[in-house]
Amino acid sequence: MTILTHREFSTLQDRVNRTFRESYSPEGPGDALTTANFAPPVDVYEDEHNITLKIEVPGIDEKDIDVSIENNTLTVRGERTLEKEEKEENFQRVERQYGSFTRSFTLPNSVDLEQVSADYNKGVLKIRLAKKVEAKPKQIRVTVDGEKTLEAKGASKLAVASGQ
Repeated sequence: MTILTHREFSTLQDRVNRTFRESYSPEGPGDALTTANFAPPVDVYEDEHNITLKIEVPGIDEKDIDVSIENNTLTVRGERTLEKEEKEENFQRVERQYGSFTRSFTLPNSVDLEQVSADYNKGVLKIRLAKKVEAKPKQIRVTVDGEKTLEAKGASKLAVASGQ
């Protein structure tokens, strides 16, 4: 029995959805690809200072990408259009997806909404969300019987002495 990770399951689900959309679209495969919505792939990673999203959107002009935050939800919208001169070509195969997309992400309360930046380079939109100062991990020094000291990460600086 094979157990899929969350990432593998998401990739499989995206492939099934794409296949279904391409095969069973009422407009047929060619027209569906020029007007269908699609979801660009996103990587999300976190370190002690930031949460970063990398969204693959090659072939989309930066002016056609909108990034907004409202009610702790980050929303990225955009559109990839088929160029007019390309529409007139006699395509043998169309695999790239065209149309509009919207991706939304609920942000944790640890994000500082005043410290958000986005840059676009080589077809990748990178959004950096800084964490609030109080949300960053800090070292906690724990003293036991005045002899041993342990250090652990936590939300605030705290000294604890036992045997008071």
